[in-house]
Amino acid sequence: MIGLNEELEQRQASGKPVRVGLVGAGQMGTDVVATTKMMKGIRIVVTADIDIERAMSAYTIAQIEGEVVVADSAAQADAAVEAGRLVAVRDYRIVTDMKTVEVMLEATGVPEIGARAALRSACNGQDLAMMNVETDITVGPILHWYARQKGVLYALAAGDEPAACKELYDLAVSMGFTIVAAGKGKNNPLDRHSSPADPAVQKEAARRGLSPNMLVEFVDGSKTMIEMAAVSNATGLIPDVRGMHGPTTDRDHLNQTFALKQDGGVLDRMGVVDFGIGRVAPGVFLIVRTDHPRLREALVLRDMGNGPYYTLFRPFHLCSIEVPLTCAMLGIRKKSNMVPLDRLSSEVFAVAKRDLVPGDTLDAIGGTAYYSLIDTYEQARAECLLPIGLAKGAKVLRPVSMDTPITCADVEIKPSTVYSLYQLQERWFEGSITEPELLQAVDVLAND
Repeated sequence: MIGLNEELEQRQASGKPVRVGLVGAGQMGTDVVATTKMMKGIRIVVTADIDIERAMSAYTIAQIEGEVVVADSAAQADAAVEAGRLVAVRDYRIVTDMKTVEVMLEATGVPEIGARAALRSACNGQDLAMMNVETDITVGPILHWYARQKGVLYALAAGDEPAACKELYDLAVSMGFTIVAAGKGKNNPLDRHSSPADPAVQKEAARRGLSPNMLVEFVDGSKTMIEMAAVSNATGLIPDVRGMHGPTTDRDHLNQTFALKQDGGVLDRMGVVDFGIGRVAPGVFLIVRTDHPRLREALVLRDMGNGPYYTLFRPFHLCSIEVPLTCAMLGIRKKSNMVPLDRLSSEVFAVAKRDLVPGDTLDAIGGTAYYSLIDTYEQARAECLLPIGLAKGAKVLRPVSMDTPITCADVEIKPSTVYSLYQLQERWFEGSITEPELLQAVDVLAND
């Protein structure tokens, strides 16, 4: 991000700010709009939400002055933007079809909408900034591939833990360190069976200004699994064990905790993703190693310890507040800050939160039916485990006991764009479809 402030000032001076279309005007999306109010050289020109009042109020909360127009088509929205008006819409497809939008920012957290919006946006020549990590860990590789075919960029947005981890990863790799572990701090106790129906959860959610489901995503560990899977799929680092270790630790002991077992730590191998519970949040960390004697001497002089394990720690991640920086990089530098590799390294799958019986319908992440765990993609595929990005709406076909992983054979997966895209991605991984055939099939989904 070095020098981006100067490039934003230049765009401001030119009278041509980066124009961003926001899909999803919830808490995070509204934060993004508020941040751009204080920035130079970038503007949110349209907000989309199924609740049109929420889409409109994002501008008011952000204290952005101007007339807000509710548009019913991309043409109307484009005309309003050119006339200097702010735009709010109910249908995300209006945003993805607009010619005045340079960067589409997806912030719904819903895998199906994320997949649809990303495909349509790429097809229409917009660069894609994804806050929707749930979509990325499910079909990120094929979305990134498709964006390249269409001559546009795909990026996971800055600010959340995955991108913050990736910053540290890139720094360490560039300097030649061996990567031991990348991780984040979890800022609440882990309760796999947390439910949005719990009065205590509802009270805490209200205090924080969250929905109970969103709070449960964090408490039951699902969000941590999702975030670290995004890091895994962008770097090739993998979980050391199913669900990761998640030990109790603190910032000053990270390099002792996330060390190999023979050196007093919890790890069986290096090159992993994990998380710590305790006085680590809201930071992210990278544990690195070097055995070079001169460098170890130099690190002692820089108060990094005696090694061979060292902690690189970022004490903050500003979530939605940093997101516009990714939009600026896409619009100005034509460069992504974080993308998935061409193959999944990790998969996040559903585990029964209670006893499930035939006829049950799985709800969303953060609900009452399942929590999430991470494992390597190869292991999850070998066991035919149900990816959480495909779980919502699936019907249970046979009993699944509490705390048992749900397999694809246990449920009937609801037909959807994200499911079709996931199936195509599987064929791409195994080499059973040619790239021209793949492009044709994804084009059909994009225009559905």
